Amino acid sequence: MSTTAVIDVEHLNLQYGDFHAVRDLSFQVRRGELYALLGTNGAGKTSTLEIIEGHRDATSGTVRVFGESPRDRRAVRPRIGVMLQESGFSPDLTVRESVGLIGTLSGRTDVVERVLDVVGLTTRARTRVAQLSGGEKRRLDFATAVWGTPELVVLDEPTTGLDITSRDDLWASVDRLREHGSTVVLTTHYLEEAQQRADRIGLMHQGALIREGTVAELTATLPASIRFALPGTTTAGPVQVPVAATRQPDGRLLVETFDLQGDLLTLLTWARANDIELQQLDAGPTRLDDVFRAVSA
Repeated sequence: MSTTAVIDVEHLNLQYGDFHAVRDLSFQVRRGELYALLGTNGAGKTSTLEIIEGHRDATSGTVRVFGESPRDRRAVRPRIGVMLQESGFSPDLTVRESVGLIGTLSGRTDVVERVLDVVGLTTRARTRVAQLSGGEKRRLDFATAVWGTPELVVLDEPTTGLDITSRDDLWASVDRLREHGSTVVLTTHYLEEAQQRADRIGLMHQGALIREGTVAELTATLPASIRFALPGTTTAGPVQVPVAATRQPDGRLLVETFDLQGDLLTLLTWARANDIELQQLDAGPTRLDDVFRAVSA
C-alpha cells in the first residue's frame, strides 16, 4: 500500500442554509488501501462521497482526486467506479444492455460477458431490470462500478439486500480488484465488514470526522471486557473476586480492563485455586461497534 494520496480532503464544508451537512472535514485515502467511512444516518457520509465523485459542489474547502478537482470529469471520471445506494437503471433495458451502456459512458474498456461473470449475473443477461430482485439490482450496481477495473472504486452500502453468499462473492471480487491495485472507499452499516476488511476507518458524527485509524487503534481507546457468572449467586450481594468488577442486570459480573490478558489470568488463577467454575465466561477486546456507539452517544 502506497503513501500517495488518491483522495485528499482538506477542511471540507457543505452547508444547506443554516444546516451544516459536513463540517471542516479533512482526511486522505492512500493508493491501494480500503478506507471505510462510517457513521450514523445523517452523519454526512453520502454528501462527502458525492463531492468526491464530482456530483456535488462543496460550500468551502478543497477536494482532490488523483490530484485533480473531482469536477474535472474528463480527468477524473474514467478512473473512478461508483456504486451508489440506488443507481436508477432504466427498467426496460436488459442487464446486458445496462452494463454495456454504463460501461461505454465510463470511458474504460471491458467486456460485458466478463463483468457479468464477475458479479454472477450471466444467467440474467437478457432479463429486464424491472424483473430483477433487490439483490440482483445491487449486483448490477456493482457490475457498472467495476467495469474496466477502475483505479478507485467507491462502494456506498454495497451489500444492502444481498444474501450471505452474494456478499461473500462481492467481497471476493473486491479482493481481486485490490490485487490489481485498485483503491476502495466503503460506507456500510454492517460494521463487521469494515472491521474485517478496512485498512483504516474514519468515524463521522454530525458532519465531522470524530476518530480515524486502524481497527486496532480505534478499539484501543476503550477497555476490553470480561463477563462471567459465579455459581449460586444472585443479582444482589457484594462482589468477591480478585479484580474490579460490577454486577450487571442479568446477574453476571463485568470487568472492564486495558490489561485483558493480565486480568483474565488473575481471574482464572483465583478460580482454580478456590475450585470455582466461572460460568458463561466471555472475554474479548473492544469491538468496532462499541467504538461506534461511544462516538454516536
